[in-house]
Amino acid sequence: MLIFVLLAGNVAFHLEARFWGAAELGIRVGIAVVVLLISLIGGRLIPSFTRNWLVRENTGRLPVPFARFDVVCVVVGAVALVVWILWPTGTGTGDALAIAGVMHLVRLGRWAGDRTVRDRLLLILHIGYAFVPLGFLLNACSAFGIVPPDAGVHAWMAGAAGVMTLAVMSRASLAHTDQQLIASAATQGIYAAVVVAALARICAVIDPVHSVPLLHVAAFAWAGAFLGFALYYGPTLIGFKKS
Repeated sequence: MLIFVLLAGNVAFHLEARFWGAAELGIRVGIAVVVLLISLIGGRLIPSFTRNWLVRENTGRLPVPFARFDVVCVVVGAVALVVWILWPTGTGTGDALAIAGVMHLVRLGRWAGDRTVRDRLLLILHIGYAFVPLGFLLNACSAFGIVPPDAGVHAWMAGAAGVMTLAVMSRASLAHTDQQLIASAATQGIYAAVVVAALARICAVIDPVHSVPLLHVAAFAWAGAFLGFALYYGPTLIGFKKS
C-alpha cells in the first residue's frame, strides 16, 4: 500500500508541476512514505539485530520487541505526516509532529542502542533511526515558526534515508558475500561521512549565515560516503559468485 501511495505522490508531483508550476504536495507525500517505510522496516530490523548480537556478545538489558507501543508510534507518526502533507504549518500541525517525534524518540530508547557501541554495524542503524524523531521535532519547530522550513525534511531524507540506506546496504553486502559482520575502518569512514553530510545539511538550513560552507561540507561528505561505498564494496559484489 505504501508503494502505491509513493506512486500516487509521483503522479501528483508531475500534475502539480504541469498545472501549478510547483509540486509541494507531491514532494511531501513522497517524503512521508519514506519516513513510514523506515519506521516500519527499521522498527523490525533494528531491535531484532540488536537483540541477536546482545544475547551473543553483551548479555544484559535487551531491546523491547515490536509490540503494541510500536504500532501506536507508527500510527501516530502516520497521522502526523498526513496532517503535515495537507497543512505544513500551524499550531495543530506542530503539536501532531511534536507528539510523534517524542514517541519515536521513546521508541528508539527502548532498543538498547547505547549498548551497541562496540558493534558499529548495529550502532549506525540506531543513529540512522534517530533522524526520524529529529525530523518530526524539527518540522514541528518549523510549523511553529521557530526554525526555517526544510530543516526537518533534510533530517528525514539526508539523515534517516541516507544513513539507513548505507547502513543496510553495507550490512547486507557483508552478509551476502559470506564475510564477517564487522565494520572495517573504511566502512566506519563511510558511516562518518554520511552522518556529517546529514548534520551539515540540516545546519545549513538552521544557520543561513554559514549556509554556503555548510552546503559544501554536506555535498563533499555525501558524495564521499556513496562513492566510498561503491569503491569499497563494488569489487567484492561484482566478483562474488555464490557456490
